[in-house]
Amino acid sequence: MLSNQQRRYLRILAQATKPVVNIGKSGISGNLLEQVELALEAHELVKISVLETSPMPRDDAAKAVSEVTGAEIVQCIGRAVVLYRPSESHKTIELPVP
Repeated sequence: MLSNQQRRYLRILAQATKPVVNIGKSGISGNLLEQVELALEAHELVKISVLETSPMPRDDAAKAVSEVTGAEIVQCIGRAVVLYRPSESHKTIELPVP
């Protein structure tokens, strides 16, 4: 569970990133979840774009992806979702101590 201070720090880092994964008309599939898993392991902080053609609303898509991947939802704004999960192999983001 992330504290408010940690969420704020991650939101600042996420501003400079571009969406890595797009959720489109096919919705959440196994292939999409695999892409999110790989992106989380490589980057720890991932921005996902939920396109207008997506069959799921942004909040539902964010919750579904975070539950399957074990990631924390940092922020949902506009059509973007920011997820965070510490990498097991190479940790690059050092969170502030709450």
